[in-house]
Amino acid sequence: MQENNKLSAFILGIFIFLGLAAVGYQLGNAAVKVKEYERTVTAKGLSEREYPADIVIWPIQFTESSNDLAQLYSSIESSNLKIKNFLEKNKIDSKEISLSSPNITDKSAQQYGNAKAEFRYTALQTVTVYSKNIQGVQNVMKSLPELGKTGIAFTGRNYQGQTEYIFTRLNEVKPEMIEEATRKAREVAQKFAADSESKLGKIRRAKQGQFSISARDKNSQHIKNVRVVSTVEYYLSD
Repeated sequence: MQENNKLSAFILGIFIFLGLAAVGYQLGNAAVKVKEYERTVTAKGLSEREYPADIVIWPIQFTESSNDLAQLYSSIESSNLKIKNFLEKNKIDSKEISLSSPNITDKSAQQYGNAKAEFRYTALQTVTVYSKNIQGVQNVMKSLPELGKTGIAFTGRNYQGQTEYIFTRLNEVKPEMIEEATRKAREVAQKFAADSESKLGKIRRAKQGQFSISARDKNSQHIKNVRVVSTVEYYLSD
């Protein structure tokens, strides 16, 4: 009886051992496969293109000076009318022209400066052109000095007086540029996989960078450089 029990226990022990060994092998093999599956490569793809801006914002600034406030406002109105007529004569639509309130400075009220100013009041006025006709506006810009000969003192040295060009068609070009950036990232990853004697697998994760829009150069503000970088991580296999 005791011998039968010992034999049964011995046989049961062998089966348990074999079972544990099989489970251990399977787990070990699975761990190796998971480790191989986690081999990845990360690549970046760039898409960069140039597009013309489609909106121009042109602030035309001028100054007026006087010792009489009423006369100062009359001079501002006269100059505003001259500029408006000049723009419309050069085929700028009146709907694209807007006038801001003049910025008046009373120098006698200032607490700094010892030198007595020649004029008590000075005004900075801005006439703004907002247009999609960029070429037409640029042509008018070139002829603005002719209007200055009528006695209008134009100024554009401050930041608010700089012409601005805007590109608004980003949503139209996004899909094609993202596709190009992703394709280039895959080409880089495929080259890496080939050099390492591996095969490129599926995408593990992908990240689209932010689109940036900037002028091509300081002399070509109306030409915009649009770029985006996509970062893509791929699985590798032998």
